Amino acid sequence: MSTTSALLTTSIANVYASSGNTAITWLSINNYSASNVTANVHVVPGGGSANAQNQILTNLEIAAGDTYQLYAAGEKLLLDNNSSIQALANTNTSLNIVVSYTTI
Repeated sequence: MSTTSALLTTSIANVYASSGNTAITWLSINNYSASNVTANVHVVPGGGSANAQNQILTNLEIAAGDTYQLYAAGEKLLLDNNSSIQALANTNTSLNIVVSYTTI
């Protein structure tokens, strides 16, 4: 298994891009700021772009100092080659997203 992490900004950006077929085994978003922050997360098919049809979290408010776990334990999100997880926040660099993945 491997992990990647990124600070979310107010612009949509790749958090993770699948190389081959992969399984997301863990995804969490941590708010390390002193204010509540909202996040949007998309699972984008290869060659696609973030839009309402692939949004899996919409305006999720994460309290100051709190962590939200989207995928944990036995849950898996399977991604095809070149699919990606893209995300943004309503405030720059207050949220950290961590993704753990493995090839399948």
